Amino acid sequence: MTSIKLVISALALAVVLAGAAQAQTLEKQQLTRGVGGKTALYYLSLTIAERLGYFKEQGLDVSINDFRGGAQSLQALVGGSADVVTGAYEHTIRMQAKGQDVRALIELGRFPGIVLGLRKERAAAYKSAADLKGMKIGVSAPGSSTNFFVMYLMAKAGLKPADAAYIGVGIGPSVIAAIKRGDIDAVSNLDPMMTKLEMDGDIKVVADTRTEEGTRAIFGGSNPAAVLYARQDFISRNPNTTQALVNAFYKTLKWLERASPEQVAATVPEEYWLGDKALYMAAVKASKPAYSLDGVIPAAGMRSANDMLIAFDEELKGANVDLARTFDDRFVKKAAGL
Repeated sequence: MTSIKLVISALALAVVLAGAAQAQTLEKQQLTRGVGGKTALYYLSLTIAERLGYFKEQGLDVSINDFRGGAQSLQALVGGSADVVTGAYEHTIRMQAKGQDVRALIELGRFPGIVLGLRKERAAAYKSAADLKGMKIGVSAPGSSTNFFVMYLMAKAGLKPADAAYIGVGIGPSVIAAIKRGDIDAVSNLDPMMTKLEMDGDIKVVADTRTEEGTRAIFGGSNPAAVLYARQDFISRNPNTTQALVNAFYKTLKWLERASPEQVAATVPEEYWLGDKALYMAAVKASKPAYSLDGVIPAAGMRSANDMLIAFDEELKGANVDLARTFDDRFVKKAAGL
């Protein structure tokens, strides 16, 4: 009996020592992460990883700077005030086109999850995206993925980006306020705000990428959304830290794959519910198909995202972007045991 106890104690000590060794091998334990609208379901994986202690489990001490939109979090990365970013995959393409080596490390969203809705007073006359001409359109922030999405829809309808005005309304309650006050004619944004506006009868949804069906109808295939991305120089200097970050997110994706809306609601801070837990769970249910199952961005998805940007971005039309450089799949494959 004593020998069994000794074996168990030795195993327990080995686990502790292994964890300590892992923490010691991290090149950088304290990290600053940028995100543009942490409460949005687009970035749910970040909150889940944080709340379930998955970063700490990997030996990481992560502080999160929450910006109004993804464009600002990208600026923080470029400016050096953020080590890594949870943001839209499209930003890696745009940065590669500018000669800056920024790479995605794990796909968190396989469908964009972005919804375009018209204020009910404007919805009756809407027939296609061509009718967005002259409208004031609320987006999380100019230059963010919600902005890219609506500009792509307009380009497909023969419009130019300058044919509408884009108003930054954030991703929180300010979205709802902007619609209810009549400050904007349409809104391109994320859940849970879009589900609330729809349930309140304030908008009519005219484009929806929370599901595979909706995404294929608009893009013709998959279209990667939120990812973890970083500068290549950070990845090269900190491979163990990078792996630890990806490990935490991969574990989160597996948790989300199994979790019910009730479990998600019980895990996030109550303020995410907007005062209505049932509404929040409805938004989670609507958005759940959008989360990545394996963390890998398929080549077709990369091409789809690139085609979307080329449709309205004159600078990118002439750029020769090597899409293979926008995603480093080594870390997610290792996290998955491949």
